[in-house]
Amino acid sequence: MRMSDAGHTRRRVLGATGGLAGAVTLGGCGLFGDDEPEPAPAPDPLQPVLDEALALAGAYQRLAVTQPRLAPIAEAHRAHATELAKVIGATLPSGSAAPSAAAVPGTVAALRTAELAAQKTAVAACRAAPAERAALVGSIAAARATHAEALR
Repeated sequence: MRMSDAGHTRRRVLGATGGLAGAVTLGGCGLFGDDEPEPAPAPDPLQPVLDEALALAGAYQRLAVTQPRLAPIAEAHRAHATELAKVIGATLPSGSAAPSAAAVPGTVAALRTAELAAQKTAVAACRAAPAERAALVGSIAAARATHAEALR
């Protein structure tokens, strides 16, 4: 049964209409951003405290070669990094791959300056942290203040 002189049958018109509707439906999926990847989650607020712990541990370890009294402080920073990583669900770098370890210059005076700056970061993080994280971050802030005094 012909619908017009152009040769379109009802079956052909319905098939084309159905195909067009399907194409619009599938093509429209991306119009509202549904197929875009989710944005990356924001970094954990304690990540800077963790990064500084790793950097300080590396810096202390480098100086401990010539000043062994600094080795226990390096170990304390590694312990802080381990606990922070557990809390925020981060994976620590292996071995000497600690990020930013070279960011702290290799003198005691520079190490003290870095320790004081890191202590301020920890204090700010402690103030902003929920109760279940505040005790850990507060103890790290206190340890960093003590480390800075030990470097006088």
